Amino acid sequence: MDKPGVSVSSFDCDIIRNAFIKSVLEANIPEDQWRAKATLLITEFMGSADIEPELLEWIVRK
Repeated sequence: MDKPGVSVSSFDCDIIRNAFIKSVLEANIPEDQWRAKATLLITEFMGSADIEPELLEWIVRK
């Protein structure tokens, strides 16, 4: 169930990004699948499918 008005702190963003980087490296995920992986991590962490595009871009940037 989506939670309206879910906010993500800087600390949360760092946790999600570090988990993303670790999962990409460990699973050797190709770059064309990074956005899908990041989207899954964000939605699982936040409990919401409402993702800020800027957050997604920040997580998958090199």
